[in-house]
Amino acid sequence: MPNPQQLTSEFERQRPRLRGVAYRMLGSLSDAEDAVQEAWLRLNRTDAGEVENLGGWLTTVVARVCLDMLRSRKSRREEALESAVSDQPSAASETRVADPEQEAMLADSVGLALLVVLDTLAPAERLAFVLHDLFGVSFDEIASIVQRSPDAARQLASRARRRVRGQTTMPDADLASQRDVVARFLAALRAGDIEGLVAVLDPDVVVRADAASATAGRAVEVRGARKWAHGAVHFAATFAHLTNATQPALVDGRVGLVLAPGGRLERVLRLTIDGGRIATIDIIADPATLAGISLHALP
Repeated sequence: MPNPQQLTSEFERQRPRLRGVAYRMLGSLSDAEDAVQEAWLRLNRTDAGEVENLGGWLTTVVARVCLDMLRSRKSRREEALESAVSDQPSAASETRVADPEQEAMLADSVGLALLVVLDTLAPAERLAFVLHDLFGVSFDEIASIVQRSPDAARQLASRARRRVRGQTTMPDADLASQRDVVARFLAALRAGDIEGLVAVLDPDVVVRADAASATAGRAVEVRGARKWAHGAVHFAATFAHLTNATQPALVDGRVGLVLAPGGRLERVLRLTIDGGRIATIDIIADPATLAGISLHALP
């Protein structure tokens, strides 16, 4: 049986991987740390000498804790929707941030678009996909966690995989071209490069912002590349943390952008690209509209 010092040392060695599992499951660094800490507490209540594979045991415990947290979170969201009280804090606003800088770095390394899509999955689907596709856990082990058969666990992961990856009817060349345009658009926005931004916009670009995303609190429409570029660069400089939390994704089957600080979706930029330039931009923040948008991580 390992002594307490050996047990602590091995747990700390496992901690980064456990935190990685928990973060992809929960999309919140503070929640992930809570799940890992709960695994440590349970380990201390267990006869570690009877655990043959400590890494596997800890992964299973963290996964089960995360599954319970996801189910509880989903239940709270449903209750909030049923109560329909507008002044109640949202699930996202209740999320504690342990370290904003560390969370931002972790979200960026995982992929904001992936976190956004994972958040749309049912808890068991998310667990099956994360454990199997991202961490190589067998379906036999996953089955024991979700209390289903290995075949059912495989189906959960398959459904989640289709949701995450999505499908687009665009030829690969068109997809690559759109990705390039969007990447140049985002780079110019982050750099405050007005000329670079104008270069990827159609001269007569039409930009529409819904009431939830517009600073004035009402839907607005701006026409003209240079006119909008000046305002966009000013916004990006003022709210750099939001611009840095913006990444490309498949939006309704075409390349667009998601703004998701900490992996929590706040806005979508739905783009129409024509002739290598962006012809229209729809900035959407209304929760009901966002719920109806098809979002997938880019292949």
